[in-house]
Amino acid sequence: MDREVPRGREGMTAMALKLSARDANFQAAFAALVAKGRETKANVDDVVASVLADVKARGDAAVIDSTRKFDRFSLTPETFAFTKAEIAGAASQCDATTLKALNEAAERIRDYHVRQLPKDEFYRDKAGIGLGWRWTAVSSAGLYVPGGTAALFSSVLMNAVPAKVAGVERLVVTMPTPDGKTNPLTLAACAVAGVDEVYRVGGAQAIAMLAYGTKSVRAVDKIVGPGNAYVASAKKQVFGTVGIDMVAGPSEVTVVSDALSDPAWIAADLMAQAEHDASSQSILITDDDGFAGRVIEAVEVLLKTLPRRETAAQSWRDHGAVIVVRSLLDAPDLINQIAPEHLELAVADPQTLLPRIRHAGAIFLGRHTPEALGDYNAGPSHVLPTSGAARFSSGLGVMDFLKRTSLIDCTGAGLAAIGPGAVAMAQAEVLDAHAQSVALRMKSPNS
Repeated sequence: MDREVPRGREGMTAMALKLSARDANFQAAFAALVAKGRETKANVDDVVASVLADVKARGDAAVIDSTRKFDRFSLTPETFAFTKAEIAGAASQCDATTLKALNEAAERIRDYHVRQLPKDEFYRDKAGIGLGWRWTAVSSAGLYVPGGTAALFSSVLMNAVPAKVAGVERLVVTMPTPDGKTNPLTLAACAVAGVDEVYRVGGAQAIAMLAYGTKSVRAVDKIVGPGNAYVASAKKQVFGTVGIDMVAGPSEVTVVSDALSDPAWIAADLMAQAEHDASSQSILITDDDGFAGRVIEAVEVLLKTLPRRETAAQSWRDHGAVIVVRSLLDAPDLINQIAPEHLELAVADPQTLLPRIRHAGAIFLGRHTPEALGDYNAGPSHVLPTSGAARFSSGLGVMDFLKRTSLIDCTGAGLAAIGPGAVAMAQAEVLDAHAQSVALRMKSPNS
């Protein structure tokens, strides 16, 4: 394990953690890297609980007070929502090229998610019992769009389009507008995605507003979308009152590359995650020590040019890693332990590695498939499990907005066939009413 001494601020960068599979302590060092937390250390749960309780008790007034305190501007119930004219007019404030890209991305995302729609099923088994299921969308969903250090208008498309494809009737967007300022591209994305209501409210108070409802805003059935530590805590605390998608942590990428890739390409891929947030993580896995050094050098060059270089440099220094393995065939085992949000296989034949990879939010195959495409217009939603959650969960999609209802249709003959078994099981569990519920019908199967 090796870490270069950090340079001064004028250099803006410091060496990420470097590990070699040939080192005797590699396994321990790698395990420490995987286990290392990147979340904000401050415990915000108590503050969030107070905000939630306040909004639940006082409704609109509490939302107004919290917005004044945290986002530094005043609201009234009449100004919670953006008007239809404001949403429609936002497009005129946007660059035409960006608007065109926004519409094209929405169409690609829509096309991808239409293919995810599941089918209803109904059949009769050999006992004559009719069985099946049907899918219905949640009636309403709230989408939180972060507005912090980078207003991610692309998140509107990535959350709202799958919801609309699923058939959600009422889709609500809420977003922070610090000092009352709004990115017109976010409103334009709401119009493109077919969002029904847009509110200029952020933070824990927005989650409370969506979960509990107020006099001015009706509650929703499910809340999705990323946010800061306060938003994440609020989503956890309102779960059960409403559904949620996931509690997302800082963004991350793992890039697997051989020595034939362009080091500048790989450096850009790593910094594309690092520039999100100082808590983001970028990891390179390669089988060539010389290539690892060239990528590190390319990162240093690139960092000098980035507008968000301070954020990216801190992420790279505090959470970045370069791992040199004996063979790229060893990479899947490491990947499955990391379970990264994003995984790039920038190698000659990614299909060689793919079958052995079980845990990753999204996988980008080949040298010409940078993760940034997934952020914007490849098609799949960029809302993905982080912090190892890809071991047990999936990225956001149509299924997150659907519910499956079981269907059972039993005839008299069918009851005669399977009823005795149900009675026996109920009696064994000492649930006599259960047993009678079946047995009484068996005595008069045609009544």
